[in-house]
Parts: sequence; structure tokens; C-alpha cells
Amino acid sequence: MTVLPTALDTAGPDYAAHREAMLARLAELETEHAKALAGGGAKYTERHRGRGKLLARERVELLLDPDAPFLELSPLAAWGSDYPVGASIVTGIGVVEGVECLITANDPTVRGGASNPWTLRKALRANEIAYANRLPCVALVESGGADLPSQKEIFIPGGALFRDITRLSAAGVPTVAVVFGNSTAGGAYVPGMSDHTVMIEERSKVFLGGPPLVRMATGEESDDESLGGAGMHARVSGLADHYAVDEADAIRQARRIVARLNHRKAHPDPAPAAPPAYDPEELLGIVPGDLKEPFDPREVIARIVDGSDFDEFKPLYGPSLTTGWASLHGYPVGILANARGVLFSAESQKAAQFIQLANQRDIPLLFLHNTTGYMVGKEYEQGGIIKHGAMMINAVSNSKVPHLSVLMGASYGAGHYGMCGRAFDPRFLFAWPSAKSAVMGPQQLAGVLSIVARASAAAKGQPYDDEGDAALRAMVERQIESESLPMFLSGRLYDDGVIDPRDTRTVLGLCLSAIHTAPVEGARGGFGVFRM
Repeated sequence: MTVLPTALDTAGPDYAAHREAMLARLAELETEHAKALAGGGAKYTERHRGRGKLLARERVELLLDPDAPFLELSPLAAWGSDYPVGASIVTGIGVVEGVECLITANDPTVRGGASNPWTLRKALRANEIAYANRLPCVALVESGGADLPSQKEIFIPGGALFRDITRLSAAGVPTVAVVFGNSTAGGAYVPGMSDHTVMIEERSKVFLGGPPLVRMATGEESDDESLGGAGMHARVSGLADHYAVDEADAIRQARRIVARLNHRKAHPDPAPAAPPAYDPEELLGIVPGDLKEPFDPREVIARIVDGSDFDEFKPLYGPSLTTGWASLHGYPVGILANARGVLFSAESQKAAQFIQLANQRDIPLLFLHNTTGYMVGKEYEQGGIIKHGAMMINAVSNSKVPHLSVLMGASYGAGHYGMCGRAFDPRFLFAWPSAKSAVMGPQQLAGVLSIVARASAAAKGQPYDDEGDAALRAMVERQIESESLPMFLSGRLYDDGVIDPRDTRTVLGLCLSAIHTAPVEGARGGFGVFRM
């Protein structure tokens, strides 16, 4: 074994300061997560319970195997928008009857579970994850359909939800819908297009148009039960495959459906793996509060991989990017981690070769971000930084093995792309509370705008307003700083969640297990033209 040594001084002042800064950010994160857990608030939660109904997360918990983990995805969706945090839907990966499933649950305490634009984006992301990893889907449905005031942002793109359900089914990925209340208008197609549908006596209401709409459209008078009740769909229309007497019975039947799917993972689970040699608690004190200070990513790797065992690739070449091989919860991984922030030509070439090797060996890749981007300047431009950076991005773009990304610190500029940011379709992407991501750092961006404005004034022969410039720079820095923060980015679903650094190994292990439900195969050639 090649056990990584550690130089982390857990008794030193730097470690204490880093830990204190991280704990403060985690406290802020916990406050925001609490908003998602609160759903529509106490008033609507009590009203929902008064109707004898379970909350969304309680339904998920009852669906899961006892003591099984649940990896919730995008809990901060819609943060910073006009819509409640969480986007009125819970999504995540959990184990049902021994089968890893992608689970979605409408939160009916938020406007009756109606879908807003962020609900749609979150649900579509969940479908992407299910399709890529061949995870059976269980939808716990209670929704009044689209939030009508925002229909202009939902109706046109919302059709992709129904497209996804049929494509999952066509690809052999099972889909199950359990209807707990209303599933109306477009929402009626969720149970209508799922492979298996469970409805609940006197609870489920599934129709394209409710009684008021039917009256307006046709003049016909009808009631909920005869128009779309569970009894009618079980006995007359045939839409309901299973008829439950209450919520607990519906969830029991959903578990039995999953048990009978005969859905098998493409890869068997690995044998239990040795934990890291170092305490994961120490991950809190590695990343500096000021991201301008460098840190050694090997200290992170040593606390997340099996046995802290890591075989480094090209350790003396391109040293600001650490690459190497390890196992995580028994699954092989290739790791690319930024060591000193900037990516030079050597690092780019090293990354491209390493990514090709991982594809030859069918090994998933883990990207640990702390980069300010590719190096700029006359010397580096003449040395070919553009073509070498393009080589790395080419390799990332055309790699076929699954990618996982974790933003630990900075993730700026094209470095974010080269390290497999959201636009490059990593299977999963998470951020630490210390992470920041933007086109460039706030000071750099404000400085560039100032230089351009000053040059423009000089070209016109006009005096330059230095006081106005200082105010503009301060305003731009504040704006970019706020838009670089992980909660802002997570609110826009640019990641799959902001996680506690101490949970990194567990989160990645759950992701790797889900990934191996589908075949893991690398590209054999098929890369674009590499400029040499």
C-alpha cells in the first residue's frame, strides 16, 4: 500500500482558524437547509397533518429500507429566488427492498405541491440522474400541477418530464408512481405514463381536468370521485394497477412492486473497504477561509479514500495538479485534484493523458476543484496554454467513464470547465461550503472592468472619475462575491448539493454505488483532434 503521509498540524493556529471558518459556514448552511425542511411553514404543515397525511420526507422515510441512507439532492433549489427553498419537491437516492432507486416526492405543504420553474428544473435533473445510472424511479405524487402564475416558464419545457418517463421505461428503467392526493392536468400523465401506479382509496384524484374545468369546457357536472378517484381508476378506467386503503398501505405496495422488479446492478457491490487512516473530522481544518491561500489536496484525498492508499501519477510533472489512483468504498477511482490553483500547460497535458488512461481501464474519475483557471500572460500564451487547455477540456468532454466533481475551494474560469464543471455533465457534482465559482475572482473581474472603462475614457479624451470608479469596483466585487457562493449556485441547481466536508466519503460512496448500477465503460478512441 502507498499510504499518504500527512503534514496537517491539527494543534496549530492555521488549522484552528480554518476549522472555525468552516464551522461558521456550516452553521449558515444548516439554517438554509432548515428552510427546505420547513416546507410551506407551520400553518400548512399542521393543515396537512390534520387531514391525516404524512409529510413528503416522512413518505420517503417509510418507503426506504430500515436504517437505509438517503442521499438528498439539491435541497437548496430555488434559494435566493421568489420561490420557497427546496422548490416544493424532494429528490434523492435511497434503497428500497435492496434496490437503489431515484425517489421524488412532491411537498404538498407548498402551494399544494404545485410545480414552479425550479420544481421543474429539479425534477428534470433527477430524471437525468436516473437515466444515466439506470436507477428505478419511484414518484410519490401529490401535486395540483403547474403553478399557474408562472405557467409561461413551465408549460413549454415541462413536457420534458413526460418525455423522460417514457424514455426511462423504453430503456428498461422501471418507473413507479404512488398517488397520495391530487395529480391533475399535466400531472395526470405521471401516473399515466409510469410502468406501475398505486392509488389510495378516497385520497387519490387523477384527472386531466377537475370538475370546475369540465364544467367550463363541456357544461358537464361531475364530482371528484367519479371523475378521477382511485376507485374509478381501479375498477373502470384501469389507470390504477394497485388499490391501497391508506398511505401506509400504498407505500407497502410500492415496496412490493420494487421487490418484484428483478432489477439488477450491472456491477456487484465490492467487498467492505478499509476506512481512511486519518480522521475525517480533520477535513474541517484543511481549506483556508481565504481561498487565495493554497492547500495540499493530498490532505483531502488521504481522508476520503480507502486506507488513505493513493498511487500518484506523474508526481514531478505538472505539480499544481495532483493525479492518481485509489479506491473509495471499494470502487476504483482516478483522482484529479488542484494543488496550487493555476493550471499550466504541463498540468493540462498530464490531465489529458490521465483521463485517457482511466477510459482505457473503465475507471470513474473524481475531480477535486480548487483552481483559479488556466495561466495567462505572454510567456504562457507563447508556450501554447490555449491548445494545452483545450486538450484537457477535449479529454474531459469526450471521456465516457462516469465523472464526479467536488468543489472544495475556488473553481474559476475555464479551469471550472477543465475540471468537469456542471456544463460537462458529471454524474454528480457537490460543493463544500468553502467553494466559490465564477468567470473569475471578484477583485479580478472588477479590476478588468475598471481598466476597460479607464481606457475608454482616455480614448475619448475625457477625464476619469476615480471616485466613481472606486464605488463601481466595490459594487461589482460585492455582486460577484455573492453570486460566487455555494448557496447561490446550488439554488440554481449548478450542483447537486452543498455538503459537510466530513460527509464527502459517504456521499461519494453512495454516488459510486448508484453509478455502478449501470455499465461503466470508457471511451476507446473517439476523442476530438488534440492540438499538439
